[in-house]
Amino acid sequence: MSDESPQNAQDIFEEELEKIIEEASAEVVKPTLPDELFILPINRRPFFPGMAIPILIEPGPFYEVLKLIAKSDQKYVALLLTKKENANILKVGMPNLYKMGVVGRILRIMPVESGGAQVVVNIEGRVKVKEPVKNKYLKAKVKHLPDPREITDELKAYSLNIVTVIKELIKLNPLFKEELQIFLSHSDFTEPGKLADFAVTLTTASRKELQEILESVDMQGRIDKALALLKKELDISRLQSTIYQKIEATITKSQKEYFLKEQLKTIKKELGIEKDEKELDADKFEERLKRKKLPDHVRETIDEELEKLGSLETMSAEYSVSRNYLDWLTILPWGKFSTERHDLVKADAILQKDHYGLDEIKERILELISVGKLSKGLKGSILCLVGPPGVGKTSVGKSIARALNRQFYRFSVGGMRDDAEIKGHRRTYVGAMPGKLIQALKQTKTMNPVIMIDEIDKMGISYHGDPSSALLEVLDPEQNRDFLDLFLDVRVDLSNVLFIVTANIIDTIPEPLYDRMEVL
Repeated sequence: MSDESPQNAQDIFEEELEKIIEEASAEVVKPTLPDELFILPINRRPFFPGMAIPILIEPGPFYEVLKLIAKSDQKYVALLLTKKENANILKVGMPNLYKMGVVGRILRIMPVESGGAQVVVNIEGRVKVKEPVKNKYLKAKVKHLPDPREITDELKAYSLNIVTVIKELIKLNPLFKEELQIFLSHSDFTEPGKLADFAVTLTTASRKELQEILESVDMQGRIDKALALLKKELDISRLQSTIYQKIEATITKSQKEYFLKEQLKTIKKELGIEKDEKELDADKFEERLKRKKLPDHVRETIDEELEKLGSLETMSAEYSVSRNYLDWLTILPWGKFSTERHDLVKADAILQKDHYGLDEIKERILELISVGKLSKGLKGSILCLVGPPGVGKTSVGKSIARALNRQFYRFSVGGMRDDAEIKGHRRTYVGAMPGKLIQALKQTKTMNPVIMIDEIDKMGISYHGDPSSALLEVLDPEQNRDFLDLFLDVRVDLSNVLFIVTANIIDTIPEPLYDRMEVL
């Protein structure tokens, strides 16, 4: 028994096809071609003389035609292209076919499991339909159109030109070399007609252009058209080669740079000069936390996330998400507070300098600072400044922050329809980020800033959520000490923040929010 693994069906079929081509080319004496032929429609691209073609015939009328041909002495059939591409060949008639086609000799019929047959046809020459023959199947009287035997010097010159172009094509696409070897096994370059027919099979020309070549009985016209198509194919191949070389050069350069960078990283790491990306990120986050007083639950979350980060590949998408999350957790000013000032004289001077008039409002602000001085804090105080645009609501908020020696942050909720702007987006979403309140803490770098929420009377409601409901939690002193941002997913104490809200009118302020504020 042989140790070699059995060949698959495709390999066996290709070997059989090569044997058939050799047998067909070895025959010298050819029988007279019949004037009446059964017709097999083809719907992709036309065939040309000199080709040996495998065709799959499905069960149906054409399979019955094959059986009739197999029983007869004349093993010939006409192959005609359908006028419409991808037409249903089981439904076409003579009017749907081009009159010019090829005659093929059936070399072998091999049944297949589906019930049809695989047929190998050797294309002998051109034929033209003269008239249909009344028959159960497609059949017609045909005229055979052999190539002229006389070869002029001009035709030889054109043939050499075709050979030159084919050589150039083979340099650009080595696959054409196999096609050329098959052609040379049963033809040679001294036959201009066969050379032109072979040349066009190497091109990606349209079925219409190929049909025009097939219908070119005049040798000079056929070679002219074939040469034009071949040169067009050469231009396309050159362009493809140029594009491929550019892409390959870019990829090669990128791979080389990546390889050198990785080598450099490894060398630096071995020498102790540089750490890898994961170590650098972890060190950066730990360095940020050294001077911060973190709540226990936040420290626990950060430790778990750092452990997770260490197990991820730096090139993975999850690594970027985890690093971004840690970046936000570690950059917040945990345990950092501005030193609050309750100096009534200085506060009055700041208010008088920044604003003319507004005596009642200034007096109420000074009362607020006095209460803060006595109670050692301003927890639970929420001021609402109401007035038309341009009266100085925002500047009053800034003055309060200056008077208290706190950082100031302002954002508007006018037209806001998504509560995620307040409470943040969940990290599962692409481009997720914390809400405005956490962003305020990051920007002010303190846990007790003055945050002004502008245009609270202009909030909207949509299917995304209700921002006013989210603000209820923020402005409630009993709830905001455990504020949960959906992005951070850890509790944040906002009870030390002084909230100031502004509105143009009080009529559209939601009732639950209005009850939590002191209107000025």
